[in-house]
Amino acid sequence: MPEKKIAKVKLKSGKERSILRFHPWVFSGAIKEIEPGIGEGDIVEVFSSGNRYLATGHYQPSSIAVRLFTFLKQDINEDFWKKKLVDAINLREKLGFFNNENLNVFRLINAEGDGFPGLIIDYYNGTLVFQAHSAGMYLHLELFKKLLIELLGHKLKAIYDKSSAALPHKAQLKTEDGFIFGKASEIIVNEYGNKFFIDVIEGQKTGFFIDQRENRSLLKNFCKKKKVLNTFCYSGGFSVYALEDGATMVHSVDSSMKAIDLTDKNIEINFGNINNHISFREDVFGFLDNLEEKYDVIILDPPAFAKHTDALSQGLKGYARINKKAIENLMPGGILFTFSCSQIVSKEDFRTAVFQAAATAGRDVKIIYQLNQPADHPVSIFHPEGEYLKGLVLYVE
Repeated sequence: MPEKKIAKVKLKSGKERSILRFHPWVFSGAIKEIEPGIGEGDIVEVFSSGNRYLATGHYQPSSIAVRLFTFLKQDINEDFWKKKLVDAINLREKLGFFNNENLNVFRLINAEGDGFPGLIIDYYNGTLVFQAHSAGMYLHLELFKKLLIELLGHKLKAIYDKSSAALPHKAQLKTEDGFIFGKASEIIVNEYGNKFFIDVIEGQKTGFFIDQRENRSLLKNFCKKKKVLNTFCYSGGFSVYALEDGATMVHSVDSSMKAIDLTDKNIEINFGNINNHISFREDVFGFLDNLEEKYDVIILDPPAFAKHTDALSQGLKGYARINKKAIENLMPGGILFTFSCSQIVSKEDFRTAVFQAAATAGRDVKIIYQLNQPADHPVSIFHPEGEYLKGLVLYVE
């Protein structure tokens, strides 16, 4: 990258407290002065009102004005980024992700959790999917490509950039999704012995919900000889695990035809033509309203009902409503796997919404597991907002 003078951001008096606690966000309301000429994605150094250096990050003209990636004053060059990538790769190696013949799908870079705010990189059987959510990280794309090719060697077959829909519109970056290294005509991953087709081009997020891997595996303890409903099924991950465990019948529901097609494809590549799985392209709320039979196990894994703070109240009502419907449609002794992926919904908020659902449904409900995202989605202890996935496994009497 060409050398560029690092601009300076000065905070208002007293606004440095969160940075001193290593929180990686600087909000626009905390800023007193910005050097003129700063563009979106530029690297900036943040100083206190008393001119004390605090941290370095990427600037963006939004409520989160600076996303910090280091709290040490140092040169931000190729060696800097290489060390950060090496640290992330080493963590995955320690966790056993590169050496497991039965698992070749995991998250390689998890934004703030790995010190790369605004960047997600997922590993799909040798293909990396790069998704930048900030202009700053996207501007490092070519450097990251070079370093990942060097660091991963034969473990890397291709890199697909899927940033166009994730980048802020204000950035006005000319982006086009596509392979920037190698090519993969079809990607099929192995997750604990189950096969999944990954649609990196048209699929949601980077192509697959890797963060539910361990929760899908846990489901196998509850489905033998049971009737299972998987709502908001997307690519049918929970459905595949339920069938693997010996469910007598699995119903998969999603409003998207693309999701239903993907679910059916994943069922077929794992089990061939079977008669104990049916997919329904329907609205989940409407489907639950019109049920004539009850289920032994229900999975609720909806999209985020609340993406912004001003939508929190309505989002919590949505979680309470959908959980009430699920609880009402469970057999006595049934199991409910229920989740929220809304970052702004806290564990306490989600649990309260589920409590309201149980109380309104008039069923006796016990929490038997409390779930979250897996180890390849680490959460910085200084950034609790990174713990976005909340889940409960409930026993409904």
